[in-house]
Amino acid sequence: MELAWYALLGLFFATYLVLGGYDYGVGLLLARGSTGPARRAALNAVGPFFLGNEVWLVAAVGILFGAFPTLEGELLSGTYPAVLGALAGVVLVTAGVQLRGRPRSAAARAGWDRVVVAGSVLAALGWGALLGALLQGVPAGHGNATGFGHLFTPFVAAAALALLALVAVHGATFLTLRLPAADVPSVARLARGLVPAALTAVATATVLGLLSDRVRAAVGRPAVAVLLPLALVAALLVARAALRRGRAGVAFAASSAALALPAPLVGAALWPRVLVSTVDPAASLTVADAAASGPTLALLGWLALPLVPALLGFQAMCWWVFRGRTDGRAPVYW
Repeated sequence: MELAWYALLGLFFATYLVLGGYDYGVGLLLARGSTGPARRAALNAVGPFFLGNEVWLVAAVGILFGAFPTLEGELLSGTYPAVLGALAGVVLVTAGVQLRGRPRSAAARAGWDRVVVAGSVLAALGWGALLGALLQGVPAGHGNATGFGHLFTPFVAAAALALLALVAVHGATFLTLRLPAADVPSVARLARGLVPAALTAVATATVLGLLSDRVRAAVGRPAVAVLLPLALVAALLVARAALRRGRAGVAFAASSAALALPAPLVGAALWPRVLVSTVDPAASLTVADAAASGPTLALLGWLALPLVPALLGFQAMCWWVFRGRTDGRAPVYW
């Protein structure tokens, strides 16, 4: 039962990274010096999906609190700055997008654009640092964290920057599906230009992970851990090739895979542990240790039965209703 909930937690968080990832990617692109109408067009492209995408984060947090209460306490105590930064970024992006259209002055709108950019950076860096910290382990022993210096390591910083780069590629690729056809060539060039930066960031994080004693000690399945950067590189190369050929749907599917892969592969690399203690390996949490009792998981299962189809149906409905470009034309998917 706990394995099913662990898989569901990974699925929900991975889905959030894919859907929220293009929100934050579009937010990052507001910093590239585009004009006010161009920024408005980018936000209009993501607007219909924005709030619905964040529902997956709420659902993932609900699973964490309900199905894995012990993990929730240990995770927050060991990675508090990363989680706080990510959630602060989510709040800033939401506030910036919602309030941007209210001021009439261009200066005020530009100020909210900067809020969106800052929030997007914080969210991407925070979630990347969280994934890096999980792979590295935390100095905790069932509730006793020893500060947050373990988060400020080269590997965690590289993991955070790698996710930031992946989010930027994902956001630009999303815009090739949604912006008017006349704007697509410039956005596609931008997305292709971001891919080498993302490849460099992934390679840097990989090298630092291989050199880190903490990462090697925390990872229980090295073959799975090595699979992660290989899969990310493959997805990014496919996305770049598809963008060059004008296949926006293939490129978006590839960038989506790049953001969906980290959560489940990190979980699989740590299995059967879910949180590794670098202070006392015996105090590391396994999935079974972190899970709630059997009756609690069974009760939550009955609550989740209608929730998952409802979320999937809502997401499918949003994509169907708002399919195509903002000028009403259909994109080239394949």
